[in-house]
Amino acid sequence: MRNRIVHAVAGIFILVSLVLAIYVNQNWLWFTAFVGVNLLQSSFTKWCLMNDILRKFGISDNSC
Repeated sequence: MRNRIVHAVAGIFILVSLVLAIYVNQNWLWFTAFVGVNLLQSSFTKWCLMNDILRKFGISDNSC
């Protein structure tokens, strides 16, 4: 469950930052890059800040 939430949040962040880059300012693409780099580093280190945040809110890996 937590893994699905992490992926959903990352996808929402990317889509929102792309819309902001189109309609507000292109510098929002830096946020898109940050999310991408964070996903890449988590694939190597197996550590994700959003995962830790969700754990503190009580959302476990096994919840339905």
